[in-house]
Amino acid sequence: MTGLDIAVMTVYILAVIGIGVYFSRQRDATDYFLGRHALPWWAVMLSIVATETSALTVISVPGLGARGDLTFLQLPVGYLIGRIGVALWLLPGYFSGENETAYQRLENRFGPATRRVASGIFMGIRALGDSVRVFATAIPLHIVTGLSIPVSIAAVAVATLLYTWTGGIKAVVWVEVLQLAIYVLGGLAALLIGVQLAGGLTPMLDRAADLDKLRIIEWSFSFSETYTLLGGIVGGALLSAASHGTDHLIVQRLLATTSLPDARRALVGSGILVIFQFGLFLIVGTAIWAAGAADPAMSGDEIFPFFAVNYLPSGLSGLVIAGLLAAAMSTLASSLNSLASAATHDFYAPLTGRRDQRHLLSVGRWATVLWAVVLGVLALSFAESSDTPVVELALSIASITYGSLLGTYILGGVARSVGQRDAIIAIVVASATMLTLFLVKPGPFAALAWPWYVPLGTVITLTVGWTSSRLGGAR
Repeated sequence: MTGLDIAVMTVYILAVIGIGVYFSRQRDATDYFLGRHALPWWAVMLSIVATETSALTVISVPGLGARGDLTFLQLPVGYLIGRIGVALWLLPGYFSGENETAYQRLENRFGPATRRVASGIFMGIRALGDSVRVFATAIPLHIVTGLSIPVSIAAVAVATLLYTWTGGIKAVVWVEVLQLAIYVLGGLAALLIGVQLAGGLTPMLDRAADLDKLRIIEWSFSFSETYTLLGGIVGGALLSAASHGTDHLIVQRLLATTSLPDARRALVGSGILVIFQFGLFLIVGTAIWAAGAADPAMSGDEIFPFFAVNYLPSGLSGLVIAGLLAAAMSTLASSLNSLASAATHDFYAPLTGRRDQRHLLSVGRWATVLWAVVLGVLALSFAESSDTPVVELALSIASITYGSLLGTYILGGVARSVGQRDAIIAIVVASATMLTLFLVKPGPFAALAWPWYVPLGTVITLTVGWTSSRLGGAR
């Protein structure tokens, strides 16, 4: 990399830390975790897009486009459908009363034990899934700087912790607005250079069409095929309903808006933007392939970082790498803040009886530090991971428990006979079953594609919860 590239990356890092310092004056825990419910909807919308796509989109999705076709786009169509459902049916409940986390709603319906079980599962799976994302960050840093993966992970974790610890959710959201702009600009720059190296847009598209690399729809009804129309619509919709309706990572941002209508605008708008963003980075991968820059010896996750370093001109290379860092840091910051929020409000405050908001602010900040260490350590465990693209690995991990969480919310809304004991049994049984299927892959489930994990987990939760209430009565 040239001095100009390093300068671009340095300016980005300093800007991010500066935003954190600007928002460092937090009055209490509500200010730190929810921004006093005063964040504009459009900033929250962009923050949601930056959070959910993260480094996985920027690193892994171009690899999917380079190695395969565009069938991944079927998933974000389902994502949009799921968000519309959440906006209509789940969001109103979050804005009726004071909800500090997504799982306080479960306490209101079932009881405090259900809240803690759901929050505990959220924290465990969120830590595992986001540690994959942190590991993904090490890929471009390793390629660009030659630093080892452990050192790369530590560098990103420390830089992210600085602005998250000081600025809270307001710093996280506004930094993510900046980060989204950076990595989208980086993607557009990479696309233009890739198309130019491929000989122009028309030759690139012709070559891709000849090899069926522009195919978007897969009509197969196979449950073992990862990207199909049915799997994208059904699996994508339920995955999005769970991730954006029951996962505190996203719900926290929606609660930070000023009103229910603003939260709905932010949520549905993010679904539309995500479709275009996935499309952009898939086509970037197609352009890299057409330019002959997708070395068959590389893993799919290495293709885009290698292209950025070796094929982009000085300055643009730094912009793209800054975009990769931005994407990674946005998700890590969101994860740290939401995990600290859940630990503080779902466990520390109710178990200790400490409700003073200034005290909880201090607890939340130290919880942020603790989770940064946990995520960094877990990320190291993926250093010797398989050839599975990190985007698929992270989404697979998240899908293990999303079905149980979504199913519990559905039970709470439509099955009044289901009590706290029934809900906890359903969550535990469904989560344990899905974890077993993910790790062991027994019999007919050996080839089950990950988009079907959430639908299956939801069905198991509904079935177990309803059956328990019939056999034992509501508790």
